[in-house]
Amino acid sequence: MEQFLAQAKEASRVFTTLSGAEKNQILKEMASSIREQKADLIEANHIDAEEGKRNALPPALMDRLLLDEKRIESMAIAIEEIASLKEPVGRVLDGWITEDNLKIEKVSIPIGVIGIIYESRPNVTSDTAALCFKSSNVCILKGGKEAEHSNRAIATLLQSVLEKNNLPKALISLIPDASREGVAKLIKMDKYVDLIIPRGGEGLIRYVNENATVSVVKHDKGLCHTYIDKDANLKNAVAIALNAKVQRPGVCNAMETLLVDKAIAQTVLPVLKSAFDDAHTQLKGDVNTQAIIEVDLASEEDYNTEYLANILNIKVVDGVEEAIEHIIQFGSGHSEAIITENITTAEIFLNSIDAAAVYVNASTRFTDGGAFGFGAEVGISTNKLHARGPMGIEGLTTYKYKVYGKGQIRN
Repeated sequence: MEQFLAQAKEASRVFTTLSGAEKNQILKEMASSIREQKADLIEANHIDAEEGKRNALPPALMDRLLLDEKRIESMAIAIEEIASLKEPVGRVLDGWITEDNLKIEKVSIPIGVIGIIYESRPNVTSDTAALCFKSSNVCILKGGKEAEHSNRAIATLLQSVLEKNNLPKALISLIPDASREGVAKLIKMDKYVDLIIPRGGEGLIRYVNENATVSVVKHDKGLCHTYIDKDANLKNAVAIALNAKVQRPGVCNAMETLLVDKAIAQTVLPVLKSAFDDAHTQLKGDVNTQAIIEVDLASEEDYNTEYLANILNIKVVDGVEEAIEHIIQFGSGHSEAIITENITTAEIFLNSIDAAAVYVNASTRFTDGGAFGFGAEVGISTNKLHARGPMGIEGLTTYKYKVYGKGQIRN
């Protein structure tokens, strides 16, 4: 492991010789290669899918694992979008001249070597590799064993493009020891690794956060809420709530709890139940919800659960303040939404909720690097430092100060 990471650290120096235009051209070649080899990628993914069926993976995980022609095309498009973004490295972020006539420039630079630990979704391999390459970072990838064949096929494809351009494979590589012991070593190798980004289940995030000596930007669970206010457009409210839950239930920006203002609960809950019944959603609710529609009783544990499945909690609340209190108690700092036509109520919600993304009259499903215009993301950061929300190339840079003098000494 140490030899592998030392090679990765050494390879990072190559980026100082690559221009933004050269990186962009290589990224475009990677996108083309993905399209050309989609049959091989689908074949590798089929092996993972068959093993997933044998291991009885939950439907949400099977959906995240799937690579079909549409998703492979989306992978290629994401890389092309990343290539089209402006160069993130070498920007002069600020500049000034001091009283001592020193010229100081604050300049963006890559972080260095980034370890990314993730589960299930093989497109993460290409998304994160492309983002790291664009931002001149080496990436060490550790995907979940359920996508082992898919991840290896994608990484091998990207490495072949590097080699064609006389660049070291170590710029994009899979961890050589993907066991728990291997991960335990990786997250303590602060001599070689500059940042760890874990994205996945609650257990993985906790383990990395508690055991890493390398800096961590965690991409924690998504306990996302939508609050339907008494001043909501009810047609919009039903459509947004349905999208937030059922469009893709197995992802971190899907809604897990729907909060409904008691002033409109009698009107809107039967309509919501009909819509969610049509979508085969399992509904749970508090006693006030049960008094209006037929649902299972939701427990406090349910409100703390990221289902990643077509299951939804519903709670009737007494206005925006109680909705905010519930989100403060149970939210994970990921994505929260309010549906209302009342600007004052919307601003109260926006200013009171401490989450990476807070929405008015839109689905939480938009918390995504592609939807935000970043091309892709290495994950959705629930940290407050140094990156938050969809973490694109901006979040993969840091900065240094370049100081130009003319012989000054300090008195």
